Amino acid sequence: MNAPCTSPADQTPGALAGVRVLDLSRVLAGPWCTQTLADLGADVIKVERPPARGGGHPGGDDTRGWGPPFLKDRDGRDTAEATYYLGTNRNKRSITVDLAHPDGQTLIRRLAPDCDVVVENFKVGDMARYGLDAASLRAIQPRLVYCSITGFGQTGPYRDRAGYDYAIQGLGGLMSVTGERDDMPGGGPQKVGVAVADLFTGMYATVAILAALRHRDATGQGQAIDMALLDCQVAMLANLGASYLVTRQPPRRLGNAHQNIVPYQVFEAADGHMILAVGNDGQFAKFCAVAGRPDLAADARFATNAGRVRHREQLVPIVAGLMRTRIRADWLAALEAAKVPCGPINDLAEVFADPQVRDRGMTTTMPHPLAGVVELVASPIKLAATPPSMRRAPPLLGQQTDEVLAEFGLGADEIAALRAAGAI
Repeated sequence: MNAPCTSPADQTPGALAGVRVLDLSRVLAGPWCTQTLADLGADVIKVERPPARGGGHPGGDDTRGWGPPFLKDRDGRDTAEATYYLGTNRNKRSITVDLAHPDGQTLIRRLAPDCDVVVENFKVGDMARYGLDAASLRAIQPRLVYCSITGFGQTGPYRDRAGYDYAIQGLGGLMSVTGERDDMPGGGPQKVGVAVADLFTGMYATVAILAALRHRDATGQGQAIDMALLDCQVAMLANLGASYLVTRQPPRRLGNAHQNIVPYQVFEAADGHMILAVGNDGQFAKFCAVAGRPDLAADARFATNAGRVRHREQLVPIVAGLMRTRIRADWLAALEAAKVPCGPINDLAEVFADPQVRDRGMTTTMPHPLAGVVELVASPIKLAATPPSMRRAPPLLGQQTDEVLAEFGLGADEIAALRAAGAI
C-alpha cells in the first residue's frame, strides 16, 4: 500500500501550514531537515545556484549529480535527477539564486523577512561575507528562526574545517564501535551503511527549529540555532557514551553483537543468517525452552543478563550451535509464537515487499514532470489530525523560480532583469 499523494488543493492542512522556510542548504543534513518540515506542511523554498554561464557547474544541489542511479524519463532514458537527490527533496519548491552575486544577496535579503525559518549549511563565515548570516537577517526580521548546520559548529578550534559524514563517523567515535571485532576475520572499523551523522543532525535540527518556533510564537522573538554534525554524532552514541563516562573504558567493536545484552546478535541458522534479540531474562528462558535447553536458563552463569554478558564467551558458542540445527523459517515461527524477539535480515527488495511495510504506507507515488510518476519513500510520521502530505515531487532545478518570486512581489520585468544579470 502506498501513502496517498495529495495535491495542494485536496490535502488536509499540515501541522506546519503557514510556516515558510527559506532553504539555503544542500546535500543531506540540511535537506533532510527541511524535507521533514515540508512533509509536515511547511512551504519550503529550496534555493539553488543557477547553472554556470558558458558551461562549467550545472547548477543546483550537488546531489542532483550523485549518480548513477538516475531517474528515468518516460522513454527510459537517464535524466539529470539522481536518486540521491530525489530521496531528500520532496514537497519543496526550487528557485535559482546566485548567492555570490550582489543582486542575488540583495534578493535573499528581500525574501528572508517574509519567511519564518532560514536553514543554511555553508562553511562558517561564508554567510557573513554575503551579509546573509543570522545577525544580518535577524536585524531585518527579529522573528526569524535561523538554523546553521556545519560539521563542527560556529565555535571551537575546528570551526573552520569542512565536515563530512564519513569523517565525522570516525572522529566522533561511531566507527570505533562499528565493525567486526579486531581479532575476527574482517575485523576493524566500519562506517554505517547510510550517512547517519548527517541524518541525525537533520532530525536534531528539525526538533530545534520546532522548539524555536514555539518560543517565537510565545515571545515574538526568533533566534539563531547552531547545529554541528560532530555534536550530534557524540550525542547519538547514547548508552555507549554513558558507559564510557561512567567507566572510563572505551567500548570495543563487537560486530553484530550487543555491548550490554546477550544473546542479542546475528546467528547462522541451517540455511542462512537471522537475528536473535533476547532483551530480558524472561525472553531468555522462553528461547531456551524453544531450543530444547531449559537447563541454560537455570544455569547460574546465564540466568541473568548481567551474568550472560560476563559469560558471553561461554554462552554464545552454545547458542550458535543450537541455531544451526534448524532453518530460519522454523526458528522465526517458533520464536515469534513464544514472543522472543527475532527477525530476518532483508535486502531492500524484501523490505519494500514486506506486508507490514506496505500496510504502513511507507512508499508513495508522485507525479513527476520528466518521469510521469516517481515512487519514493514516504514519511514515517503518523499524526491523527494533521498527517504529513505528499504534495510535490522533488522539483527540477529552478522549476518554481518565477512563481515564487512573483509571490514575493517581484514583477516580470524585475525577474527578467535579475535573470539577465545572472543573479537567478
